This record gives sequence, structure tokens and C-alpha cells, in this order.
Amino acid sequence: MSLTRSYPADHAASLQDPEEFWDAQARQLAWFQPPPRPVLSQDSTTGFYHWFRGGQLNTCWLCLDYHVENSRADQVALIYDSPVTHTVRRYTYRELLDLTSRFAGGLRQLGVERGDRVIIYMPNMPEAVVAMLACARLGAVHSVVFGGFAPHELAVRIDDAQPRVIICASAGLEFDKVIPYKPLVEAALQRAVHQPAAVVVLQRAFCPAALSAAHDADYQTLLQAAPVAAVPLESIDPLYILYTSGTTGKPKGVVRDNGGHAVALKYSMAAIYGVQPGDTFWAASDIGWAVGHSYCVYGPLLHGCTTVLFEGKPVRTPDAGTFWRVVQDHQVRVLFTAPTAIRAIKKEDAAGALARQYNLRSLRHLFVAGERCDPATYEWAGRTLGVPVVDHWWQTESGWPMLATLVGYPDMPAPKAGSAGFPVPGYDVRILDEAGQSVPRGITGLVAVRLPLPPGCLPTLWQDDARFRSSYLETFPGYYFSGDGGYHDADGYLYIMGRVDDVINVAGHRLSTGEMEELLAAHPAVAECAVLGIACALRGQVPIGLVVLKDGQTPDEPQLEQELVQLIRGQIGALACFRQAAVVARLPKTRSGKILRKTLRQLADGEPFTVPSTIDDPLILDEIRQVLERRAIGQAFDNPPASR
Repeated sequence: MSLTRSYPADHAASLQDPEEFWDAQARQLAWFQPPPRPVLSQDSTTGFYHWFRGGQLNTCWLCLDYHVENSRADQVALIYDSPVTHTVRRYTYRELLDLTSRFAGGLRQLGVERGDRVIIYMPNMPEAVVAMLACARLGAVHSVVFGGFAPHELAVRIDDAQPRVIICASAGLEFDKVIPYKPLVEAALQRAVHQPAAVVVLQRAFCPAALSAAHDADYQTLLQAAPVAAVPLESIDPLYILYTSGTTGKPKGVVRDNGGHAVALKYSMAAIYGVQPGDTFWAASDIGWAVGHSYCVYGPLLHGCTTVLFEGKPVRTPDAGTFWRVVQDHQVRVLFTAPTAIRAIKKEDAAGALARQYNLRSLRHLFVAGERCDPATYEWAGRTLGVPVVDHWWQTESGWPMLATLVGYPDMPAPKAGSAGFPVPGYDVRILDEAGQSVPRGITGLVAVRLPLPPGCLPTLWQDDARFRSSYLETFPGYYFSGDGGYHDADGYLYIMGRVDDVINVAGHRLSTGEMEELLAAHPAVAECAVLGIACALRGQVPIGLVVLKDGQTPDEPQLEQELVQLIRGQIGALACFRQAAVVARLPKTRSGKILRKTLRQLADGEPFTVPSTIDDPLILDEIRQVLERRAIGQAFDNPPASR
């Protein structure tokens, strides 16, 4: 795909005549039956929007068969790099199609047909990608659940999706720790009301699982089935369900349709990431997350790229240079990861010495997303790698970026530290106040997107239209409400400051904890940090800081605290009332790397809370509780000084 127009022209065209713009992008795909005009329709019952209704296609066919039939059969489609199992394997498009079509035949033997649901509970491994694509080939709706998720959470998803089949690995690896998956699946099935017809198990040599004759099937045995052809599907048929956290405790099943998803991802590969067919693209994400779906699997394969699937961590596999080794070994052109991964590398290799040991000349851009990238991390990555760093913003619900510096457009302004860039074509992003009115530039407000959303975004939630409407559409009628806060600067760059929960009110002043985190992260001793707004009888809320130090840093803690306090006071002012910062060994995060700020705030305030199912290590919370108690965090505000 060549981008012949400028970014401003394309963005304006996408808002002024979205049907014409997206119809042109849809023609980049090989449809079984092209979508008729109009390509955008609105459901008369629900009022929800749908793209390309009446068109027929198959996402798996577009990812594999199309390329095999069009001169890419012998190009490498997938590189599996697993430092935890010391394995590197490459699969051409022809080989990946053969595996996928035969596994789809095996699933059909188990009764899986169009519209059935299949839960995939596996680590990052080629067999998981084959399972996803095989479901897409049959028209079955897959739901990938992060490998190692607790049985209760898996059971909730089983009862909501009601899968005909569950596909799991016998085990996963976290560094050198073996995590048996099959017992977790069995425990989940004991809790679940719905029972699948079969559990397909991929045996891993380091931890094989005992199989039950009652309902278990062997993954490798299913691969002996005869291959099956791709099933023509309606554009609006669901491709997958991806569960994301909800405020009620029940996860929300984000639905992704086939047609809009394929059109959006195909467009994004060239426009946003600047890659061409044949380039190697690496999204260092787990396939259980939205990034893993969109940019480990579907986006690169739709575009004819080589995608890297990495099973490991950015550090300790074996060291903080493993990402740079992968870039060198596989000639990665674009790397996409989370800021937390870069911070982990920076913490262990602050001087960037390990990066200099590898040849990184293939790399053109580093993209980061998933959380706000603080300028200190952004600038360190740019210096260390010598390539542009592009922070961009999107959500599980959108399925692809909403804000970015689109490097595929030659007239795009350069990235700016701290900013997520500009609205991607198709997205009319607004910053609103609580009354739904636009706020001036430089003022933080609520981030909303004017309807209709472009292709690729969620059309609804799985079997819950009412919750879709209440969660996203009712706050600002005519808009999708993102739940995030942000602002425009004077040059039009957009900044996402985090969830609305992260905006605190200190004596009537609305302050962003994200801005404070930027300042703390700039301190030379700090590797990463979290700023929390805790309850204060006098001021409503006050901020406190929790900081993790870089390796080798052993500053005097009282002196460090005063330096951090002065950073905030000097840049934001005394009104921030920032007086306490504590050093902690680590911060609690989800498995995708997001810091659990709400849980930390509840812990600091002494509020009851449920340990989130997505937490990487629950023991971290006990460690932090002890630090808060030892430091008497919060008590410094009981008797505030008379003047400040």
C-alpha cells in the first residue's frame, strides 16, 4: 500500500467522508464478495454502527492463503524466538498455512463450526498462533486467555463465552519457573457451569500433562487431520472475544468483527508503522493482550510481513540485552513494546552498554504503548537505540491506535516526548469537560471520540449491548468515552495522562499524577515510579510517591525524598502538597506491565480491595504495605504546617 496523500489531507478526508475513505482502504484486501455501498450502516434496533455489512471474506485466508497464492509462499511468516526454552523456529507462509488448515480440520472433527467459541489458554508459542488462525479459518470465535490466569478468572470466561473447545498448553515458563496449565484448566472447569465438549492439550516436553480419556484430546493428533478450506464469513461476523477488566468485577468481552478489523489493521501497518510487505515486525507482547492479537498475529500477516513471536521477558532471559539480540538476529525493522519493558531494561543497564554489543542497523523505529511513556524513559530509549521513539495510544476496545505519529506519512510532524501524537485517520478525538464541552488547549479534560468510530473498533460487547452502551456511549451522547484524561498542547500534540482515576483533586486543584510521575522518573536514581492520590481530611487528596531505584543506586533515603519533593515543588508548586516518597523494591503490575495504581491507592488508604486477577505477583502488595507502615505514609498530613 502506498500513501500518496498527506496526513492532514487523509485525516480530514476520513472525517468529512468516512465511507469514501474506508471504502478505498477496503479495496486493498481480496474479498470473496466486496462490500456493497453504503459501507457504513447503523442498526435500526440498537443504534450501533457496522462497517462493510454484506461483504464476505475470511481473515485466515487473507493472512495465509492469499500470500501463498501471490508469491510469498516461501517467505518466512513467523519466527518463534524463545530464550526460556532455547528455541528458534521459522515458518514460511506455506508451512503456516499447512499447519493451520490441518489443525482447523482437527477442530472440525471435534464439532467446531462457524459461530462456535473456542478458548485458547497458551503462552507465546507457534501452536497458539495456529490455533487462533484455525478458528478464524472455520469462522469459530476465539477467545485467548492469558496463560496462567487463575482458575476463577478462567471459569468466569468459560461461563461467559461458553466455548465448545478449550485449547491449552500443558505448561508455561516464567524465567526458570514452570507453571503447569492443565491443572489450572481442570480447576476452572470444576468452578464453571458450562462444560466444553473437549480440552485440547499441547504437550510440552518439560512438563507433560496427564490426559483424561473423557474429554481430553492431543494437539499433535489433531494436526493429522485432512486440511480444510477457509469458510466465507460475513464482514460483521465476530472474529474474537477479548476480555478486559470491568468496574463491576465481571470482565467485559470486547468483540472484534472480521471485516472492519482486517481493513483497519492492513491500513495501519503502512500508515502508522511504516512497514512494507516482507519487512520483519516485532510486537513484544503476549498474545493474550490486544497488542498480541493485532500486531503479533493479524496485522503483520495481513500485510505480508514476517512477525516475531517472543516467549520470554526483556530481562533475565538471560540478561537485559535479549531484546537487542532479537532485533539483530532477525533483522527487525520495527519494534513495538510497552514502556515498562524499556524501564526494566534501563534499570539493569542504565548506561545502555548491552545495546552497543549488537548490530541494530535494521531497526527504524521503536513504538511504545500500553501505558504512558514518561519522557525520561522515552529519551533514554532514543539515545540508546539511535532511532525515533514513537509513543502512541490505543485501547483493547479500539483494537488499533487512536493517536500516533504515523511514520508512513512523509509530512508527519516529529514525535514529541510525553505526547501520544495526533489522531489517526478515522478518529475524531476531542478533549471535553464534564459537561461535554471542548476545553482550551493546555487544559486537561476527558478524552472522547466522536461517533461513528472507524473500522476495527469494537461494535459491542459479547452478549451485552446494554453494558456496551452504559460503559462507553452514555457519558457523552454521540461520543465514545475512553475513560482517559488528556490535553492538546499549543502545537496540537495530544497527551494522554492516564485513566480519569489518576487525576486527583488537591484542595480544589485538579492535578495529574502522570505529570508528577514524569518529574520523579527524571531523577537520576529512579528507575520507575508511581504517584498515588491518597485521602486527606484537610485537602481531599494528597499525592505520595513510590519509587524503584536503578540497580546500584543506594542513596540516603531521607535525602532522596527531599530531592523528589523539591522536584515536584519546583515544577508544579506547593499547591501539589507532595511531601512523601518511599523507596520500594518493585511495583505491582498486571501481566501486561501496567502498574496497579488503583489497588495501591486503596492499600495506602486502608480501604478493602480484591487482589486483581491480572496481578503479576500478589506478594508485592504485602511488601509495599510494610513499607507504608514503616514510613507512616500519610501521617505527615495530619498536622500540616501553617504556611507552605
